[in-house]
Amino acid sequence: MKNYYQPEIETMSREDMIKLQNEKLVKQVKHVYDHVPYYRERMDAKGVKPEDIKGIDDLHKLPFLCKDDLRDAYPYGLLAVPLSDCVRIQSTSGTTGKRVVAFYTQHDIDLWEECCARAIVAAGGTKDDVCQVCYGYGLFTGGPGLNGGSHKVGCLTLPMSSGNTDRQIQFMMDLGATILCCTPSYAAYIGESLRDAGYKPEDNKLRAGIFGAEPWTEEMRKDIERLLGIKAYDIYGLTETSGPGVSFECEEQTGMHICEDHFYPEIIDPDTGEVLPDGSEGELVFTSLDKEAFPLLRYRTRDICVLSREKCSCGRTLVKMSKPRGRTDDMLIIRGVNVFPSQIETVLMERGYSSNYLIIVDRVNNTDTFDINVEMLPEQFSDTVRVITQRERELTDALRTMLGITAKVHLVAPKSIQRSEGKAVRVLDKRKLH
Repeated sequence: MKNYYQPEIETMSREDMIKLQNEKLVKQVKHVYDHVPYYRERMDAKGVKPEDIKGIDDLHKLPFLCKDDLRDAYPYGLLAVPLSDCVRIQSTSGTTGKRVVAFYTQHDIDLWEECCARAIVAAGGTKDDVCQVCYGYGLFTGGPGLNGGSHKVGCLTLPMSSGNTDRQIQFMMDLGATILCCTPSYAAYIGESLRDAGYKPEDNKLRAGIFGAEPWTEEMRKDIERLLGIKAYDIYGLTETSGPGVSFECEEQTGMHICEDHFYPEIIDPDTGEVLPDGSEGELVFTSLDKEAFPLLRYRTRDICVLSREKCSCGRTLVKMSKPRGRTDDMLIIRGVNVFPSQIETVLMERGYSSNYLIIVDRVNNTDTFDINVEMLPEQFSDTVRVITQRERELTDALRTMLGITAKVHLVAPKSIQRSEGKAVRVLDKRKLH
């Protein structure tokens, strides 16, 4: 018995899927052109009118959108419906304090939650399951997405949010959680905490975990599966397109099935923008086919991956994407949070420090460590140890406000960070993520 949430979509023939995508795209391009002046100007500049787009074969004629466009249009510039039709926003952390804000109608939320429900059912979830959601709630999409998906499936939902591991374990054991949803690093931490408290993997009732929001390796998957006695599934998404559930793993685990009835994927050459054939490695681009409030056409994710249409033993016909193999920009994902070096630089410069700094990221016991070495100016170097310690504390607080995550700040001697002949090396990522 195969597990599908919407079998008519998930096992749809290629011909029917293309027909559906063509119909949705034609309608969506007209919707965006008529209601989003920012995008209409971009299309006009490229000499493209809605009637030029007859289906997905014409998608390449449309301009790309990237994160800078979302910042330029902040907050309402890409909104495609009246604000009174919107019922929610979600948001990412911003690179220089300006965030990406995504808007949702109730229809958008229903579609997003259906995608998350597909992921839960693909992991074996049914209405008899107890689904513990330990992604962050609030502006972050992880908690609300999986929470809604769990409701759609009919699971008993434990809306735990992140942190307070003792309480997580108490509810997990007392209420018999069977599916765990969180970042992979937090899943590993829960597993280690259970082990340290004297529990064996067979003592919990967990069967499956749905983990995403940060890069993780096959080695980490095996670790988590051993610690918790479960099968661990990957899930992918972006706030810009809706949130988690854009794609998800089935039991075959040879890539993530994309919900391509809602999100049409392309792979492009990141340098030329040329569309590449299936099987080529390149930058992933998504077009929202039926989002109402915040529909992005040809949005560049910056994630590098490969698409595959090889037949899947699970019976789903949805195209698969590989785990992202890197990024075309300098974004880091640390403990599930997007961090850009430019954010850190902004905080340092505003507080009178030099732009010589080094971000050091590592993974210890399956948890990301995050250190920042910052060079002092000569006059700061003469301060007492007490003053330097105070300065480190102030910088830590300022960076936490900007990033939403805590870094260990180390003020170091002037000229002690190695200089580079070419592009400055700002990041030392010691995690083995590939």
